[in-house]
Amino acid sequence: MEHLTNRQAADAVRDRLAWKYALSLELIDTGFDHTVLSEFRARLVAGNAEQRLLDLLLQRCREGGWLKAGGRQRTDSTHVLAKIRALNRTLCVAQTMVYALNVLAEVAPEWILAHVPAEWVERYGERLFHERLPKEEEERKQYANQVGADGWMLLDAL
Repeated sequence: MEHLTNRQAADAVRDRLAWKYALSLELIDTGFDHTVLSEFRARLVAGNAEQRLLDLLLQRCREGGWLKAGGRQRTDSTHVLAKIRALNRTLCVAQTMVYALNVLAEVAPEWILAHVPAEWVERYGERLFHERLPKEEEERKQYANQVGADGWMLLDAL
């Protein structure tokens, strides 16, 4: 909800009482290394346990009175899963472009200056996160198409 990176979330657990309370940690708990979050996500996906985690979260929210029984919380909504999958694919492809350009900038800086359009600096200049993707679906499609076209342009130049 706070749009934090793994490192920022790990710092928040160490520094903020609300996070310790939410995670049922002792006040003296020193927290954890930020890499634990990505490892947890990888294990969750590898074990196909995302649905179980969501179901457990919804159950606890109902028990806590935060969700009303018979409400419209659905855990099997294919349209939600499809949107998440599309966002993730777009983000992965865009991050691949960022990575490729960063590597090229290290190994062949002159080549990059000669072959990469200036507008790519703004588009791929910093690491991408879900929050930086366009919010509207049509804009996201345009962005994904642009990243694909840029990728083909880069491959042609290489």
